[in-house]
Amino acid sequence: MTKTALLPLLFLLAGSRGAAAQQPPAAPAPAPNPDIYYQLGPDSLPHDGVPKGEVRGPLTLPSAAYPGTQHTYWVYVPAQYDAAVPTSLMIFNDGQAYKNMDGDLRAPNVLDNLIYRREIPVMLAVFINPGRRPDQPEPTPQNWGDRDTNRPAEYNSLDDKYARVIVDELMPVLYKEYNLSKDPERHGIGGASSGAIAAFTVAWQRPDAFRKVLSTVGSFVNLRGGHAYADIVRGSEKKPIRIYLQDGRNDNRGVGRDGTYDEARDWFVQNVRLMRALSDKGYDLNYTWGIGRHGQKQAGAILPDMLRWLWRDHAVSTDPNDTRERSFNEKPKMSAAFPGLLRFAR
Repeated sequence: MTKTALLPLLFLLAGSRGAAAQQPPAAPAPAPNPDIYYQLGPDSLPHDGVPKGEVRGPLTLPSAAYPGTQHTYWVYVPAQYDAAVPTSLMIFNDGQAYKNMDGDLRAPNVLDNLIYRREIPVMLAVFINPGRRPDQPEPTPQNWGDRDTNRPAEYNSLDDKYARVIVDELMPVLYKEYNLSKDPERHGIGGASSGAIAAFTVAWQRPDAFRKVLSTVGSFVNLRGGHAYADIVRGSEKKPIRIYLQDGRNDNRGVGRDGTYDEARDWFVQNVRLMRALSDKGYDLNYTWGIGRHGQKQAGAILPDMLRWLWRDHAVSTDPNDTRERSFNEKPKMSAAFPGLLRFAR
């Protein structure tokens, strides 16, 4: 082949090499989902023979702390509730998520199972949503209300307003309707994300009313100054609070859209900072760091263990002849002698 005949072929090859060089790099393989290994266990599922509590509601709580707003809430009443006996209480912020029986948490199932086996005390639970005006939508599992309810102001602020909602507005209603223990050691509150920092704030502001805190992927970050909590804890007298913290290494890590890093907006770092501050001050503390993202996958998987730990010191009998203590916690039964009257298992 002559040199002249080779020229078109050489130009073609050169062009193809140039085109190849100009192609964008191949996209990296997608990172594996770090949440895939967190699955609900048997304690989060319904079981035949386990008495089911009743979830009553929705109910509406008007708010004086946030004028013009109202809170929707539901009350879980365990099958073993005895109106003659003061009972314990657990409150869950973002109640719609915790009571969702198709979601990641399914708290009513967990409460049914653990109460039945006497692993936690008989307790009422309240699932309360963030406040909203009557014209605003109710939070849902798909929309927790950050953009269209009072959630950001209530949950992320470090003032005492949300504590007033719980302690001064909700609790009197519950005391009127149910036989609740007045002992703050028997009152717990928990939540996820902003609901978690809100739970901590309630106990921090009002340890006279709440002393158990459950926090999952807590937003102890600079949304409204929450990153200050680690320093606030270090600079304050120790309070009689028990706390369980959970977060994941792939939670929001403080990298903005422009690629800059802000430690004050790093969820995992701020949870670790708070853990260290609480530990150094000698708090009754437990914590779990997983691999998950900002969500409830790990929280749902370990919610039974978190509740067992928070309530580990509930009353127990060590009498080997106490057959009641060694039996399942059954629901009330009808008295054969007096139909219509309840005979409670003792």
